[in-house]
Amino acid sequence: MPTVGIGDLTDENFLLDVREDEEWDAGHAEGALHIPMSEFVARYGELTEAAPQDGRVNVICRSGGRSAQVTMYLVQQGIDAVNVDGGMQAWEAAGRPVVDDKGRPGAVV
Repeated sequence: MPTVGIGDLTDENFLLDVREDEEWDAGHAEGALHIPMSEFVARYGELTEAAPQDGRVNVICRSGGRSAQVTMYLVQQGIDAVNVDGGMQAWEAAGRPVVDDKGRPGAVV
């Protein structure tokens, strides 16, 4: 399955966060699209509307397990998708900004 490291992502890259609501509310990457894995198939249309037509979808969760499953699903649908290696834990450890649901500094739970 295709993966990408945190260091290879820029602010311009499209990021899909598939963690659950309470995880998202505590802390997420600013500008990411949030569709929890538990609701993903039902809300798939939100991704197709928001994702860049000519770019890849970088899928992230807490550590990489759930995002790997969603990435495999997206690839099967013909979407250029990659799993973000290490997830939000690696994102935070790399010093990338994390905000809460109110836009204040957040934390990965």
